[in-house]
Amino acid sequence: MENPTQHYETGSKGAFFIENDGRRLAEMTYSRAGDKLIIIDHTKVPAALRGRKVGERLVRQAIEDARRDGVAIIPLCPFAKAQFDKDPSIRDVLA
Repeated sequence: MENPTQHYETGSKGAFFIENDGRRLAEMTYSRAGDKLIIIDHTKVPAALRGRKVGERLVRQAIEDARRDGVAIIPLCPFAKAQFDKDPSIRDVLA
């Protein structure tokens, strides 16, 4: 999958997503809890894309942005939490 990870934020809600021809293929949503904290609440990757590290790309983009912006992350989503549990190198952004 070559499509770039994109991002949007409206008010206190946002998402990292991948789309193709205007159709959203995968998405990870979050809520802001102040200026320096986001709560990842859901990751949606269709069955056809599972096993292709699409969800991991979304989590990694959130981590890169959090590091750049000095934001901490609370991963309530089970998928995102599992990524933090298995990779100690990304835990520096955990709240």
